[in-house]
Amino acid sequence: MIHAASLLIIEDDPDVARSLQDGLQREGFAVAWRNNGLDGMAYVRDHNPQLIILDVRLPDGSGFDFCRALRRAGHKQPILMLTARREELDKVLGLEMGADDYMTKPFGLRELVARVRALLRRSYGDLAAGDSNVIYAGDLTIDLNSAEVKRGPHTVNLTPTEYRLLIYLARHPGQALSRAQILRAVWDDDTGIESERTVNVHMRRLREKVEPNPSAPTLILTVPGVGYRLVG
Repeated sequence: MIHAASLLIIEDDPDVARSLQDGLQREGFAVAWRNNGLDGMAYVRDHNPQLIILDVRLPDGSGFDFCRALRRAGHKQPILMLTARREELDKVLGLEMGADDYMTKPFGLRELVARVRALLRRSYGDLAAGDSNVIYAGDLTIDLNSAEVKRGPHTVNLTPTEYRLLIYLARHPGQALSRAQILRAVWDDDTGIESERTVNVHMRRLREKVEPNPSAPTLILTVPGVGYRLVG
């Protein structure tokens, strides 16, 4: 399964949010929406979208504060802030809090899409342009043409087995895959206790390379009694 770039809109005005969501989806993006900062932060923690569109005025606090909180929590994806105000101080404050770009309402959808694509290219390279031979998995981009895996601009060096393992998980996002399924798909082998332990060993090594904190994985999750699941 090939994934569109994943975006999150944090915006309390439902008319604005739905308009943005519909427009961005028509441009080929996968777009989620949350109407307050706390729910937005929870979504980022659980789903790790590749870009966040964050309104300055939210019902439960300032977008500036949520932007700063996201950065302090270690979330590095680009943040595009939206505001109805035009003061230069707001723009400077947003950028100082960790935002990557800033747009003042009202604005055209075409400009927003251009800004989003520019931020994705800047953060993830040309793989973010919508190439059908690119798989997105969390904050990773996988180029099927070159067999290259990147986190942001940085290349992740995988062994051939680790690469096949990641590809198999990424083609089944959100699906609980048994060790036997993984073994057959990646190793083309029969199942067995020792062989399934081999899956565990390679999964641990893969996590060490693709997880920000391998001891507390957020991308490749263990499904007790079954196997593993890549977060969708």
